[in-house]
Amino acid sequence: MSEPTIEEVVDLVSSKFDVIEFEQGLDALGFKINQYSDLKERFLDLALKLESMNLIGKIESGDDGMYVIVRRMPPKKKRKWLSSSWMPRILFAVVVSFVMIDGYYRTAGANSIINIGDPIEMAGIYTLSLLGILGIHELGHLVAARLHKLKTTWPYFIPGIPVLGFIPTFGAVIQSKGLTINREILFDVAIAGPIAGLVITIIVTIYGAYTAPLIDSVIAEQLFEDARLIEWSQGEPLFMTGALALFGKGGDTHEVLMTPVLFAAWIGFLITFLNLLPAWQLDGGHMARTLLKEKWHRYATYASMGVLVLLGYWFMAMFILILSSRNPSAQILEEVTPLTRNRKIAYVIIVILAIFCAPIPNGILS
Repeated sequence: MSEPTIEEVVDLVSSKFDVIEFEQGLDALGFKINQYSDLKERFLDLALKLESMNLIGKIESGDDGMYVIVRRMPPKKKRKWLSSSWMPRILFAVVVSFVMIDGYYRTAGANSIINIGDPIEMAGIYTLSLLGILGIHELGHLVAARLHKLKTTWPYFIPGIPVLGFIPTFGAVIQSKGLTINREILFDVAIAGPIAGLVITIIVTIYGAYTAPLIDSVIAEQLFEDARLIEWSQGEPLFMTGALALFGKGGDTHEVLMTPVLFAAWIGFLITFLNLLPAWQLDGGHMARTLLKEKWHRYATYASMGVLVLLGYWFMAMFILILSSRNPSAQILEEVTPLTRNRKIAYVIIVILAIFCAPIPNGILS
């Protein structure tokens, strides 16, 4: 495809906006334009057409007016192993294997205390539960991206460490192949994943709470002394506490056995909580970025790291710190149009949901 000429770019911009002034720089073209009530729609169409020409358009607002700045798209670093179509499939197969292995040994461990089912069968239910949560989460992103005509990769599932490690998978990610044109696109794609995943997590939690066996407190005390039962110390989301209470479980008279399905639900809440933090380029970070300027979004990232430290998740806090120092936040091409009122209300709900998904340390509410 031949490189577009300056005349073609000028004609394209002029077809969308009334150009007051035009300036050609060393690496960019600047167009001073009139303001429009339908600026978002006009620029969205322009940005998509510029992107197809391997160009980036950006709206910049200054004291002397509004400008459309057009630059060449920087060359993308090609990572052959990531761009290969077989890599997502291989990672998914590895994660399925790891989760199955983890589920088998978790079931065998639970069966040494009280029989909860065949290890292979329970491992299958565990795998379906956990990967269902993660898969629907990523599907939410994909659907929202497609609706906004944003190209993305397929999900890359990240293997964890089964049996010996804490969790068998660290979730999944998708990468955008296109540009984030306005706040609404960034917000919609970001919120779709956690909401979709949370719905499945709640369903898995209700099933896990219903099927989780109870152990009498006296028997549990003896099992603790024999190190056959280990006290859960990773915190409990309010959603999970509520699901257990729904079936009359919890309290001091008995212990609830952490079954593989209940553990899958706990991982689902943890991943949802982490993703809803207003930090870096997490889903919650993207949502916060649509409401905050870069400076305040950076402060929100630091505050999120503080919350993680208080909850005992030092590793995740350090992970966010390192990565945010390299690439602090998403870049939006048009930030003049504010986020709609309904989306702002949705973000308030997101903050509340994050609190209900947080792994509250044991005893903090008692």
